[in-house]
Amino acid sequence: MKKILYIVFGLLFANTIYAQQANTGTLGDIPIAVVAAKQQNVPESANTYMENKLQQVICQNGLGSSDYHGRFVVTASVVAVTKDIVPGPPRQVAANYDVTFYIVDNIDRKVFSSVTVAAKVVESSEEKALIKAIRSINVKSKQITSFIDEGRGKIVDYYANHADQIIRTAMSLAKQRRYEEAFYELCAIPEACGDAYSKALTAADAIYQEYVNYMCDVNLAKARSAWAAEQNAAGASVAGEYLALIYPDAKCYAEAQKLYEQIKEKVLDDWKFEIRRYDDEISLEKQRILAWRAVGMAYGNHQQPVDYNVNWLVR
Repeated sequence: MKKILYIVFGLLFANTIYAQQANTGTLGDIPIAVVAAKQQNVPESANTYMENKLQQVICQNGLGSSDYHGRFVVTASVVAVTKDIVPGPPRQVAANYDVTFYIVDNIDRKVFSSVTVAAKVVESSEEKALIKAIRSINVKSKQITSFIDEGRGKIVDYYANHADQIIRTAMSLAKQRRYEEAFYELCAIPEACGDAYSKALTAADAIYQEYVNYMCDVNLAKARSAWAAEQNAAGASVAGEYLALIYPDAKCYAEAQKLYEQIKEKVLDDWKFEIRRYDDEISLEKQRILAWRAVGMAYGNHQQPVDYNVNWLVR
């Protein structure tokens, strides 16, 4: 029940989400996971700064930090090229570091893009020198921009080449009525991937209609059962939980409305519930997209955490 309510919560706020995305452009982002590699020569404090720097790299260059599928990763390694002690007082450390950024397919273990940025620093300790080197990197430099552009292009190519396979998997899951999992698969293809995304939308639209019709039948039956068992505020509350899961474009929506009116007439103002309706100010197509993506993302968020192990790349 908690999982169902989580999905409902997400969908009830779909219009707000869309409005925010329309302003920020995040619908066009390519999702990628940020991973601060655990290097033996890098203290945990520096890893925190590295993770922040990686977040800046992707956010400033049109990628999105949210790859819950776990395939694409941006990470980095740090190598001390030279390190000298400058006698004091005060004693200082003068160091030259090479910081190498990577965008990788972490499942197939392929490097899509990489760039090495040099940093020369002087600080009072090795740890402070390393942190200063990381912080000094300009995330808007031509080096970083070219690195991101190359990685983005490789990711778009990946989806162009694998979209049909992803869609076939989603359609197979839908035939087994594993709709949430099917939407999760299709969510992997971001809007920035053009034709691949359009194919995913077409597939999702067909699956979506099957999903809302099926869920409507299931939840309307449960709502009727709950109301028949207790025709009072308690029964109305339970019935309302199921009615809240029924989409306006489902085949049985009119029947759900009739039950809603019956319950409302019986319990009057004791029932603080309104049946779901789509927002007339937002196109139906956009709201349907938000709906199935919310279902898919809710499914993904309830899976076991992805193990972003990049030891094959950075040690």
